[in-house]
Amino acid sequence: MRRIGMSSGVGLVLLAGLTTAAAQDPPPAAPPSASGTYKLDPVHSSNVFRIKHLNVANFYGRFNEMSGSFTLDEAAPEKSRFEVTIKTASVDTNNADRDKHVRSPELFDVEKYPEMTFRSKSVKPAGENALDVSGELTFRGVTKPLDVKIERTGSGPGMRGEFRTGFETTFTIKRSDFGMTALLPGLGDEVRITVSVEGIRQ
Repeated sequence: MRRIGMSSGVGLVLLAGLTTAAAQDPPPAAPPSASGTYKLDPVHSSNVFRIKHLNVANFYGRFNEMSGSFTLDEAAPEKSRFEVTIKTASVDTNNADRDKHVRSPELFDVEKYPEMTFRSKSVKPAGENALDVSGELTFRGVTKPLDVKIERTGSGPGMRGEFRTGFETTFTIKRSDFGMTALLPGLGDEVRITVSVEGIRQ
């Protein structure tokens, strides 16, 4: 009985010590704020589009050159801003002859309209790590309103200590709204676009 009592006493002392140590541990640090102004990293940002061919299969292409910036304000999301510019001549459909046709006046007309741009006009929170962004898309000299929901995909330090934040959105437009009516209906009117950006805080 004495042995049991000694073991119990030691156990109580150890438990009390562990409890005291736990109580003295500092609370976990809050994640760093991602607020700030960012410049797009074109090497780690991407733009992919999907269009229906002959109403049979979905075809995918991409643009290889994109630039822009965004400002994120976590405390006041409505103060956030987004701007993206895509070089239309950088369109890539994995076929040189098709790329030449896509860049021609019949479709993208890249010499006359070298850029496609989106600029936000208003931003509001849309749940955890999401924002509803209203703005304007300019393509082939035509500007149309565009509302998108963007998801914050992550934030953290880069390889050299710089701070990075990423966003992604997927939306659908009608190319005929921007004056691109060639090859309808064999080449679909609706184009689904996914934009994923990674920005470096300045």
